[in-house]
Amino acid sequence: MKKIICLVLLCCLFLTGCGNYTEKNIIDSVENKLNKGNGYKLSGDLSVNNNDENYNYDIEVSYKKKDYYKVVLTNKQNDHTQIILKNNDGVYVLTPLLNKSFRFQSDWPYNNSQIYLINSLINDIKNDKERKFVKKDNQYIFNTRVKYPNNSKLVNQKIIMSDNLKLEKVIVYDKNGVTAMTMNFDKIDYSPNFKKDEFNLDSIVKDDKSEALESASLDDIIYPLYIPSGTKLVNEDKVKKQNGERVIMNYDGDKSFVLVEETADVFNEFTVIPTMGEPYLVMDTFGVATDNSLSWVSSGIEYYLISDVMSKDEMMEVAQSISGIVSMK
Repeated sequence: MKKIICLVLLCCLFLTGCGNYTEKNIIDSVENKLNKGNGYKLSGDLSVNNNDENYNYDIEVSYKKKDYYKVVLTNKQNDHTQIILKNNDGVYVLTPLLNKSFRFQSDWPYNNSQIYLINSLINDIKNDKERKFVKKDNQYIFNTRVKYPNNSKLVNQKIIMSDNLKLEKVIVYDKNGVTAMTMNFDKIDYSPNFKKDEFNLDSIVKDDKSEALESASLDDIIYPLYIPSGTKLVNEDKVKKQNGERVIMNYDGDKSFVLVEETADVFNEFTVIPTMGEPYLVMDTFGVATDNSLSWVSSGIEYYLISDVMSKDEMMEVAQSISGIVSMK
């Protein structure tokens, strides 16, 4: 009898070693890795697709139990870096090139899905009772819904793990089934060593080697490629400011809004700016989203989009249609 029991146990161990996990085994196993250690570090690359343009980032994530996060995003096209930091003092979006940081009193990263955070991906899997799970080509694949309040066009994701439960790739799709974001994971360390000041704002600013951006000039006005039906540009003013230029564009109609473009201010000393709203990813940068506004900085130009009548989705669609390509009115 003992021989039979041992044989059964050996078979179970053999099957497990070969990657024959059940859906519940996978969830439990990844959660155990998260709970057993003091956090994790990971690296990879993120691709964001928007209006036939691709924005590519190198990403490094540090997570320490229970509420410390640091996400470093480096734009591969221009080598510009931004950092999202969460510690006991709040949530920060640091932009070293401008020598400044926005500070939020925010629930980030818990208020929406996060393609590059393992915690968020596991929560998406657990919270979707209608999720789909398959094993295909030595991979385990979860299909789940996603929650992106600032962009409800993003509706579901595919989470891909290898047969030894290494997280390999996440693909987020829009409502038309078009790939919107792809995250490829390179290295994941569930037993990391953190520096004493890993999540300290002052230390991160001190250690960052980025050179401050020189003041840009507003050589060309960039117009949105998308404007809501029944809305048109009715007024445009270009004015001088202390260190550069500003353009104010008024769009009137069924979905009226104001778009401001100005040369970004580069501070002499690192400055923290208290901000209402939430951090969000738009094209090649992180910005700030509130109920009636979006703001972001790209290529040395600061953008503000304000509307009392447009939804977040509508504002996001206008914002995402603004690129470095000068368009017709």
